[in-house]
Amino acid sequence: MGLVKEFKEFTLRGNVIDLAVGVVIGAAFNKIIGSLIDDVITPLLLKPALDAAHLSNIKDLTVFGSVKYGAFLSNVINFIIVAFILFLIIKAINKIKKNEPVVIVIPEPTKTEILLAEIRDSLKK
Repeated sequence: MGLVKEFKEFTLRGNVIDLAVGVVIGAAFNKIIGSLIDDVITPLLLKPALDAAHLSNIKDLTVFGSVKYGAFLSNVINFIIVAFILFLIIKAINKIKKNEPVVIVIPEPTKTEILLAEIRDSLKK
């Protein structure tokens, strides 16, 4: 029964749940970025180059007939966009964290500490 309990504690730990949420959001974000590249960026920015190559999709670009470097270019563009957006998100989070005031709470001395301070002060006299 100990193994089941340990497994339950492990899976319900905050870090595991945060990781699962991050993976799901990342997968959805990947689809959005893929659509942005395939449906927006490629037609707008790469249309003249694709027309010159007589292609309709960047992923169809090949060299030597079988090496599909267009798919590689598409993935590189995808990576650059994702990395830039994550950079902006992390930069914003760090800016928010810097603006939070740091509150330092000094605990009140205990009775023992007060008595020791009185003894110290009386010995100094």
